[in-house]
Amino acid sequence: MASGTIIHPGIIESINGDKVSVRILSQSACGSCHAKGVCSISEVEEKIIETERNQAGHWQPGDQVMVRMEESLGRKAVLLGYVLPLVVLLISIIVFLSLIKHEGLAALLSILMLVPYYAILFLFRKRLQKEFSFKIE
Repeated sequence: MASGTIIHPGIIESINGDKVSVRILSQSACGSCHAKGVCSISEVEEKIIETERNQAGHWQPGDQVMVRMEESLGRKAVLLGYVLPLVVLLISIIVFLSLIKHEGLAALLSILMLVPYYAILFLFRKRLQKEFSFKIE
């Protein structure tokens, strides 16, 4: 495994044109722990991801493949999905509390500030989808 790369084994579920659906097992950090049998917090979840069909690949449904994504893209996804919304929320709550002395209204307005943020992400979804793509090996 190359440094800075996340690789998961998967099985091709379906191929529709240039889109390939791959089933992977996503494990929490403790999913591979030796004590997971007696621990109730370990988690393994099956996910279906969709990626572009590689021109060099001649796969069929049921084939086992490796799915790769750059680790830096994972960090960028966390930044866009969690960190920046938290920053928007914190800054807006500070601003609204200084302008409006009613805490409930300030909290509601701060939460509503996330609507434009996620609307912008929604508008750029095609561009983000191309950037955050998995590669099949």
